[in-house]
Amino acid sequence: MNTHQGVGQSQEQDEVTGLVCQESDLHDGQMKEVTVEDQKVLLVRTNGQYSAVGSRCSHYNAPLIKGTLVGESVRCPFHGACFNVRTGDIEEYPGLDCLPTYKVNLQDGNVYVSINKKSMKLTKRVREMCTVQPDVKHTILLVGGGPASLVCAETLRQNCYQGRIIMVTKDSLLPFDKPKLSKAMNVESSSMLLRPHDFYQQHGIEMWTRKEVVSVNPAKKFVKMSDGTSERYDQLLLSTGCRACPLRCPGSDLKGVYLLQSYEDAKGIHTSSLGHRAVVIGASFIGMEAASYLSDKAASVALVGPTKYPFEKSLGPAIGKMTMEMLEENNVKFFMDKKVTEIRGENGKVKEVVLNDGTVLAADVVIAGIGAIPNSDFLAGSDVAVDSRKAVIVDKFMRTNKADIFGAGDVTSFPLSIRGDQRVNIGHWQMSHAHGRIAALSMLNKPTPIESVPFFWSMFAGKSIRYAGYGEGYTEIIFKGKVEERKFLAFYIKDEVVVAAASLMFDPAVAHVAELMAKGNVITKAKAQAEDLSWLQM
Repeated sequence: MNTHQGVGQSQEQDEVTGLVCQESDLHDGQMKEVTVEDQKVLLVRTNGQYSAVGSRCSHYNAPLIKGTLVGESVRCPFHGACFNVRTGDIEEYPGLDCLPTYKVNLQDGNVYVSINKKSMKLTKRVREMCTVQPDVKHTILLVGGGPASLVCAETLRQNCYQGRIIMVTKDSLLPFDKPKLSKAMNVESSSMLLRPHDFYQQHGIEMWTRKEVVSVNPAKKFVKMSDGTSERYDQLLLSTGCRACPLRCPGSDLKGVYLLQSYEDAKGIHTSSLGHRAVVIGASFIGMEAASYLSDKAASVALVGPTKYPFEKSLGPAIGKMTMEMLEENNVKFFMDKKVTEIRGENGKVKEVVLNDGTVLAADVVIAGIGAIPNSDFLAGSDVAVDSRKAVIVDKFMRTNKADIFGAGDVTSFPLSIRGDQRVNIGHWQMSHAHGRIAALSMLNKPTPIESVPFFWSMFAGKSIRYAGYGEGYTEIIFKGKVEERKFLAFYIKDEVVVAAASLMFDPAVAHVAELMAKGNVITKAKAQAEDLSWLQM
């Protein structure tokens, strides 16, 4: 078998062509990472046809060869983004951009890939977009500066919408990579931006930062801002996300007590914690990630949680115990089954944290991660329907109960297709992207139902847990591998089927589960119990 990766100059002077493999090297449903000059390419064979796309995920540059291929979709092993291997188009998030595509030629049993010299070093492709036309008298107002608003704006421009698009956010930054806040607090703001400043100008997307919408009038189609100004709209997107639950105990207003919500919060926590004593309240993903990040920066880190183990309800006690041990090895001290009753200070600054059993923890900095509240207070009096948690109720097309008002992202309660349209509120980065796209298509009268599979990831002590599906109400966990060895796959079972999966060092299993769920496949308990895991492409 000859797999020599030779490179030759094509007849087209602006292309470079490489002999990458023989036709017999790849069978249907297989992919291979090949090289043309210095450019890595993902070569795929499906239904007897070859295609070639960029080899790196457009989100965080993960190698797609380590991902999973189902039909004509390749899914990233790290964070679940999905791409069509024929067109390179992004089909599932996170990330904003598509993959570059390359020409494939078959000759004498050999496979050749050709790359245009101008795109030789490109690893991602921005979809073509139009821009605003002043004579189009139509305005779409996007309230919120997260990925739902951004993907909505981009989807509108990709579909030739040429009206006015205004994005309003109370943040000081343009849309940025918010999951990094708890994982890498000391990152320069410019490196966190999802799009550079000139992108918005180029595509006619008006960005209004440091502005907050305080009321909505659906009948007259206008919103009021905190600065007293108002703005009319033809269509409105509500994508204001959630805010951190505030601490209710005495002393929560002392200097040095933080909620992690903004870029400024993250920088403040980082700076205040260096060489000082940090106490994290809450064993949630935010709390655990913050504790992990500070473990080698603060003089000490203590974490207070209300359950025996972190993630006891969501991931189960075995995984919760493992994550706790990982952080204990990095000098985080846990105070579990405890609650904070008081934060004491001196001269207006935090000094110690008092627990319900009388334990007193010395503290220079306190970080609270105890849950989230949908940002929907500004809808009071608008008659936009919200649920008992104040999440905005939308249908599978992201439509609210009010004409021309749509919802997207963490602020919404929406029907989850993989759970029989059960109404859920899911604060996943990936899901917010998907909501933004669906909302834009509905605005354009191209209704497409939301069918995305939830995908989530978290980082502790340099290791990443992946999670796909929706596990609420699970009754059993089936493990493959060993949690105590920190290499495992967990299947969450409800009503004899797999409703979610989590893993550590078991790629691309969770990505494959997500792709199977997305394709409508039911994974039975019996299949999860089987010794043979070949169906997971392991």
